[in-house]
Amino acid sequence: MSHPDRPLASAALFDTAIGTCALAWSAAGVLRFALPEADPEDTRAYILRKHRVYDIREADPTPEIAAAIEKIRAHLAGDLDDLDWIPLDINSLNDFDRAVYAVTRAIHPGHTLSYGDIANRIGAPGGAQAVGQSLGRNPIPLIVPCHRVLTADHALHGFSAPGGINTKQRLLEIERTPGFGEPTLF
Repeated sequence: MSHPDRPLASAALFDTAIGTCALAWSAAGVLRFALPEADPEDTRAYILRKHRVYDIREADPTPEIAAAIEKIRAHLAGDLDDLDWIPLDINSLNDFDRAVYAVTRAIHPGHTLSYGDIANRIGAPGGAQAVGQSLGRNPIPLIVPCHRVLTADHALHGFSAPGGINTKQRLLEIERTPGFGEPTLF
């Protein structure tokens, strides 16, 4: 339902090597990203769902968003980019989440940090669980690469994006992260 007093944001679906993704953006930057759901219509429903600030409508990408989409497509096909140049609209997020996402965005493809590492870097030692909860709320996965954050023992636990842990592992394999997707001797 449209609310005339709410600003508009735009959204677009696009095909990638792993399926149909989507993103939503405002004039300030990307505010939501969707990894593929089981069905593209589910991805559409996710990206267009109610936002706390904006009314989101499907639209043609701006030139800046079109460039971001092309780099995301290339990244998911194995031509890696850290995607940290893509502007974000995270103004409606709390300070803790913004701090967690800033550190997470600095993790380059092929690298990982633990939840505890991030907690320490934002000045919240012992806050690994809170970091995990923050990343579970991440509205911009891949661009805020929460899949690159692991438990202290490097195990894959909980990933709130569609496909869960399997998606997390697939993204780490695409990014050629050591220990993921490599053949083992035994």
